[in-house]
Amino acid sequence: MGKAVTRALVLDFGGVISKTLFETHAMSEAALGLAPGSLTWRGPFDPDQDAPWRAMQAGEMTERDYWALRMQETGALVGEVWTEFPQFVGRLRGADPAAVIRPEALAAIATAKAAGCKLAILSNELDLFYGKDFRSKLPFLADFDLIVDATYTGILKPDPRAFHLVTDGLGLPAAACVFVDDQAKNLRGAAETGMPHVHFDVTQPGDSYSRALALLCQGD
Repeated sequence: MGKAVTRALVLDFGGVISKTLFETHAMSEAALGLAPGSLTWRGPFDPDQDAPWRAMQAGEMTERDYWALRMQETGALVGEVWTEFPQFVGRLRGADPAAVIRPEALAAIATAKAAGCKLAILSNELDLFYGKDFRSKLPFLADFDLIVDATYTGILKPDPRAFHLVTDGLGLPAAACVFVDDQAKNLRGAAETGMPHVHFDVTQPGDSYSRALALLCQGD
């Protein structure tokens, strides 16, 4: 008999697995036919110059509201009106979403899988933001045992119920999972359910994944 799976790596998607839209402005500007430097919002890479980002971090607006604002502003630059997030992301990132997947994410996923750990995604808006067809363009998602997406569950992080959906779905206790998210507020739900967690620094993805894997191995 094989060794029973006792650990799991649980990842947010946007920012953790996928590069943020802040990091891919050059790609977005090229896709939209905009001059370099047209997109100036930089979020965590330059919070002093991004007042809406600071407002979102302070809880004065939601993450979805922040991106709705950026969607409206960017659409106006090219004379288009986008009403759905997948329109926005599709125009900015084109037909090859694999190009914006973090290599550090793929390496960490492979390491966790090789160690016999389960893999899960816990997202607030995976299909809402990227569109239903997005997953089919990313073969590595087939390695995941569970995807919990609030697009369908309606339960947003940091609500502890979202984390219970993960533990129930994986058949593991919260203490056996390591959750990784780039939004600090979402980690509160992990803390409330007793799930070890790492605040992912989008400016230092390699270091963040190293910390997550080290925490994952502590249970061995």
